[in-house]
Amino acid sequence: MSDPLVAAVPVRECGERLVDVRTAKGEGSGRSLLVDFREQAGDDTSFALLREGVLRRLLHAEELLPTGLRLLFVEGYRPPALQRHYFEEYVDQLRALHPERPADDIHAAASRYVSPPDIAPHSAGAAVDLTLADAEGRELDLGTRMNADPEESEGACYTDAPHIGAEARAHRAVLGAALTGAGLVNYPTEWWHWSYGDRYWALASGAPAALYGPCDADASDRGRGPLP
Repeated sequence: MSDPLVAAVPVRECGERLVDVRTAKGEGSGRSLLVDFREQAGDDTSFALLREGVLRRLLHAEELLPTGLRLLFVEGYRPPALQRHYFEEYVDQLRALHPERPADDIHAAASRYVSPPDIAPHSAGAAVDLTLADAEGRELDLGTRMNADPEESEGACYTDAPHIGAEARAHRAVLGAALTGAGLVNYPTEWWHWSYGDRYWALASGAPAALYGPCDADASDRGRGPLP
């Protein structure tokens, strides 16, 4: 995400609202998404918000999965202040591990795992962290825990990591086929991170501009639109 090519992508804000994934159902099957609450902070459920276009595509991806498998939604929207906290926290962690490295190198390394606040797709309501579950909602093995960083996982968090088990690799392939088929793109250092409409999506897909910029949505006012 620290690549200047990502930051250079223009944003042509389309004005879609943030909507709550917990109340949405697919138009065809009427199926809803399984929602995990591990990222909920107190009474704040902003993690369950996404732009309308992203949610529509997730519901379509749910219908593309083989029988007996479900998407398990973990986190969508992330307030800019929280994104900044996550990024700075990881920068501090890397600086402690590698005090000899220049600041620019630390920033670039941190961006492999946490998007810089000014371009973060989560803060645009454009990105989702998710995994696979079985029909009973039990989380499946995809090779690492969600949000495992490159240091902890020895690179196994990378989507195409070669040193994961056959079952986990097969699960990642199923997840990727459904989400790609619905129009989302994966950030390759995090198998669980998929997006649509953000700057990284535009660069990866060849779109001329991002559709979504930073959004404002506090816990007491759902469905608010783009920042001015």
